[in-house]
Amino acid sequence: VKPVVKLLTLPLFILTLGLITLVVNALMLMLTSWLADVVGLNFHVEGFWTAVLGGLIISVVSWALNVVLPDED
Repeated sequence: VKPVVKLLTLPLFILTLGLITLVVNALMLMLTSWLADVVGLNFHVEGFWTAVLGGLIISVVSWALNVVLPDED
């Protein structure tokens, strides 16, 4: 789902210089929370701003892992 959403938000990504990525990550966390509730898993995101903070943490950890473990092409 996330690659499709990122493709659809490409104009906003360019317009906001990448800050829309935090919103996309937050929405993906909220979607994951909703799906976990449907399936009965123990994962819950309280609100949008909590999801934005989680999205920020995911972005920083992802960046750090890409620095430490770069892709081999």
